[in-house]
Amino acid sequence: MAENLDEKLNEVTVLKNYNIVVLRGDGIGPEIVAEAIKVLDAAGERFGFQFTYDEQLMGGCAIDATGEPLPQQTIDACKQADSVLLGAVGGWKWDTLPGSKRPEAGLLGIRSALGLYANLRPAKIFEPLKSASPIKDSIIGDQLDILVVRELTGGIYFGERGRCEKNGAPAAYDTESYSVPEIERIARVAFDMAMKRGKKLTSVDKANVLESSRLWRETVIRISKEYPEVELNHMYVDNCAMQLVRNPAQFDVIVTSNMFGDILSDEASMISGSIGMLASASLAGSSLGLYEPIHGSAPDIAGQGIANPLATILSVAMMLRYSFDEAEAADAIEAAVDEALRRARTPDIKEDGIPVVSTGEMGDLVAKLTAGE
Repeated sequence: MAENLDEKLNEVTVLKNYNIVVLRGDGIGPEIVAEAIKVLDAAGERFGFQFTYDEQLMGGCAIDATGEPLPQQTIDACKQADSVLLGAVGGWKWDTLPGSKRPEAGLLGIRSALGLYANLRPAKIFEPLKSASPIKDSIIGDQLDILVVRELTGGIYFGERGRCEKNGAPAAYDTESYSVPEIERIARVAFDMAMKRGKKLTSVDKANVLESSRLWRETVIRISKEYPEVELNHMYVDNCAMQLVRNPAQFDVIVTSNMFGDILSDEASMISGSIGMLASASLAGSSLGLYEPIHGSAPDIAGQGIANPLATILSVAMMLRYSFDEAEAADAIEAAVDEALRRARTPDIKEDGIPVVSTGEMGDLVAKLTAGE
């Protein structure tokens, strides 16, 4: 009898549990996060792990509840979590607030508080969405798969700023500043990513004009000596913007500063067919990361059930890959998204002959496919 009991106890599997802070945010944020959680749970059930979700406030909803875009309670919870899932923040309701009190200040604040200095933004065209890209097939080629590595906690977004007078008239200033250690660490992330992909890295700057860009280029060249297998080239940001629509297939990994990365990754998203398809991961030196779609809160369509949840779903695939080392589950979600696009579309990526579904229906479909059904 005792032997049978021991055998039964040995059969019991203790599931791995990952603690995730959930920041649903504003606008369509709550809707798209709900669908991503469905898919996470489906992946966990299939691959043998589970999640504990801790709901916290950030953005406009936090302002309404506490008067602050990023309450200290939220920061503390995120620091204790294994990972953070964010929907979107902002909206017209809070547009008249001072900059430090707007929802977007919460986003900058959480990146800084968690030391999330590296933002990974993959721009990939899924085969079923090729027709949705504004770029001709002859330009895209067989596939488009670009990874933008954006520095996230330095540069002009975090530099000194203020109002002053210039020649007797009101003026304003924002300062772009980078230190060598800030550039070194983001460069190493980019080179490491290039080593795992096509071993080609494009560093984007404005070194013909900006002193900060000259330091950026000098530092990236020095770090490149540690990665002799990676082909490094440099490109001015205006040329890169042109080349992304002229010949996007030339790029593998792009590394650039905070502001340039913000702009170029949005451009790359439209090449991919829809900004509603672009995921992102914000990482530090540890496994802790913040995962979010790169699109905004879209308050004009909030609550209508028409938002595309796929960018958020692909963000949790990145979470599984980079924070939890669950590559098989991440692959399953990405494959499920590819198959879902063959069967259904949300309104932003609709195509003749393919059924148009709601936010919730798309989430249900991807969750079902992720589960292997």
